[in-house]
Amino acid sequence: MTSELNLIPVVDLLKGQVVRAVRGDRKAYRPIVSALCASSDPVTVARILCEHCAARQLYVADLDALQGGAVQTGVLADLLQALPGIELWLDAGLADASAGQALREQLAPYAPRIVLVFGSESLRSREALARCFEAIAGDGAGAALSLDRRDGQRLDAAGCWDAVELWPKRLIVMTLERVGSGAGPDLETLQEVRRLAPGAMVIGAGGIRSEDDLARASAAGADAWLVASALHDLQLPRVRR
Repeated sequence: MTSELNLIPVVDLLKGQVVRAVRGDRKAYRPIVSALCASSDPVTVARILCEHCAARQLYVADLDALQGGAVQTGVLADLLQALPGIELWLDAGLADASAGQALREQLAPYAPRIVLVFGSESLRSREALARCFEAIAGDGAGAALSLDRRDGQRLDAAGCWDAVELWPKRLIVMTLERVGSGAGPDLETLQEVRRLAPGAMVIGAGGIRSEDDLARASAAGADAWLVASALHDLQLPRVRR
């Protein structure tokens, strides 16, 4: 690997199957067709991706929940049980701290290994932003904030992007039109977030096509990157640790 960047594989769940993200357009997502995984079964795909990346974290986007449906707790429990050494980062469209706490209680046996992702597109208010990180593990250690944007526009009814003083220690820079696009990573936005939060763990998302992209992302200040399509298309080699 030409970069020290940590890879966090992504599983997008829709109706119990893994689907392929296409520029963040969730209506266009279809069951995954992968050169790496001959299956759309969540446990099978997750295990192969984590092994390929030598990953210690797995990012799961519950698209049912993100589109207003029920959280796929059964599938999530299966993933947590099947991958005991993995920390699961979960985006399930959480609007506030109470929603996060309720989800944590539903997955109680696995709670210590869950990092709840609160997305700026989902948080309902500035007050919700302030409360969700102070409510989890005191300093927000069990949570992350995803700063979401699409086509140059912030998805941010709660004003998360401008509330730098409320940001937790883990930040995801989610440029949705780059997800599944092969268009290259959004390093300009990542550099801006890094400048505003020099002490945070900053994770990029979307657009990775090659090891060279990973090296450039690392040089831009990323600590990790969320990856899926580049793995399924065999654009990134197996990581050896």
